[in-house]
Parts: sequence; C-alpha cells; structure tokens
Amino acid sequence: MTTPKKTMLATLAAVLIVSTAIFASLEISQKGAYGQQVSVIPASRERTASVTGSATTSVSPDLVTVQFGVDTEAKTAKDASSSNSQVMNDVVNAVLNSGITKDEISTAGFSIYPVYNDSVPDPTTGIHKSVLTGYRASNTLYVKTTKLSLAGDIIDAATGAGANRVDNISFSLSPDKQQSIQDDLLTKAVLNAKSRAQKALDPLGQKIIGVKMVSLSEFTMPPVPMYYGAMSMAEKATPVFTANQQVTTTVNVTFLIGDQ
Repeated sequence: MTTPKKTMLATLAAVLIVSTAIFASLEISQKGAYGQQVSVIPASRERTASVTGSATTSVSPDLVTVQFGVDTEAKTAKDASSSNSQVMNDVVNAVLNSGITKDEISTAGFSIYPVYNDSVPDPTTGIHKSVLTGYRASNTLYVKTTKLSLAGDIIDAATGAGANRVDNISFSLSPDKQQSIQDDLLTKAVLNAKSRAQKALDPLGQKIIGVKMVSLSEFTMPPVPMYYGAMSMAEKATPVFTANQQVTTTVNVTFLIGDQ
C-alpha cells in the first residue's frame, strides 16, 4: 500500500475515534444533567388545602374623640358668622383650660346658610310661602386626645362656654397601638391557620410542603361601647366610661400538601 493511502486511512481512523469519544461524552453529560433535574408538579396537579386562621385580643382604647359645635343665627350672614366666632373662641379657650393643647383641636367643618320660614301666608292669596328670616352659622370642632380621663371635662368646658351641640364621643386606638396590635394578631392568625391545617392533614397521611397563597383580612375595630354616668349637682364633670373590646383578625392560607 502506498504511503499516501496509508496516511489517509490513519487520518480517517483518528477522526472516527475522536467523534466516538465526543458522542459518548455528550451522552454521559446529558444523562447527568437529567439526573440532576428536579421534577416540577404542574399547577393542575398540585394538591392544596385552604385553611382560615384567626386571632383575638382584648383591646383597651387609648384615644378619645369628642365632636361638638356652635350654631348661631342672625339677620345677616356677617352677623351670624361674627357671633359664632365670638362664642367659638370662648369654647376653645375653655377647652384649652381643661388640659387640652392646640394640637389636639381641629376644625371639622364651618358653614353659613340661609334660614327660611315656610309658614308665613301671603297677605293677598293666603298661600304659604318661604320667607328668608336670617342666616345660621355652624362651626364644628374635633378634640382628639389620648387623655381619656378628660372626656367629661372637655364636654363640660365646651358646653359651659357656649357650645350648643355635642355630636359624638368615640373611643379608638392611636396609630402606634393599632400597628402593634395588627402585627401581633397577624402572626397569631397565621400560626393558627398552620396548626389547623396540620391537625386536619395528619389523619389523612398528608403534610404541609409549602404555601401557595396567603389572603389577609382588613383590620377593623368595632365601635367601643361608651357609657354615660348619671350626673348629679355635686359632680363637677360629666362621667364618661368605656370598656375593653374584643378585636379579631383572620387570614386565609392555601397550603401545598404532599404524602407523609
């Protein structure tokens, strides 16, 4: 056999050996890669358990809001407004003297509107018609404070200085206390949901392997009951009492489950 032919055959043999090694290496690499892959359960085949957890606590309000106002009437809008301002200034000063600061007082609303008398008959026809009799100025204030013990004093100071409306007294939570309660109840509600799920799954031979979804409820506090004490001549302040309130929050958790 001539030298050129020997050289060609040797080259072909080397190419075949290298190609075989490459294919073998690729096959081993692919098998290794497949062996390392983690099987993923399609969403349609996921097994889940949806559980609602709850947590309750007894809350003592630390914020009181008193809403009161002054209504005045006069023949003109200017006079009604001027008279209202004078009385309201006296009311604010009296409330401040009761232990409230200016930062705890805010204006809830101010309005001036005409007042009509609808029972005046027309002299000629006898038909009743609306007649403008004057104007009414209405000014409403909020006092919001953490000094719950001053609630009765605020009412007495305001009405004693000329306020002719006490619209509302409500007890609630300050932002800091509300946030603290929210965080505490949320954690307890989630743990309650997990505990309930585990107790339900154990007899079924199942266990929690993950969490698919968590749905949080809005934190709401029912109106706190408020009590007015009977007022006697000897009492200096209108007694106002409140009580603790049960507050509950809930969460809905969808757990991924699998065999034990």
